[in-house]
Amino acid sequence: MGSKAGDEMLAKDPLFILAAGAALAVLVILMIGIGGFAKGGEFNRRHANRLMRYRIAAQAVAVLLIVAFAWIRSGGN
Repeated sequence: MGSKAGDEMLAKDPLFILAAGAALAVLVILMIGIGGFAKGGEFNRRHANRLMRYRIAAQAVAVLLIVAFAWIRSGGN
């Protein structure tokens, strides 16, 4: 496990915060999509494909931010 000082450093790293926020956005979009799918009806018919596109775009951004964070933290080698 990481040290407390290391954990505090992560919490202050802007790129880590962006990556975590992007992952949270993916989770929120996914939960809205799953909820709409479970409920069915007009909301699901009108918004299911749009929510899927938003999730894929948000997921791509999250993955890029996570990879950038890992690359930068490793020293860029």
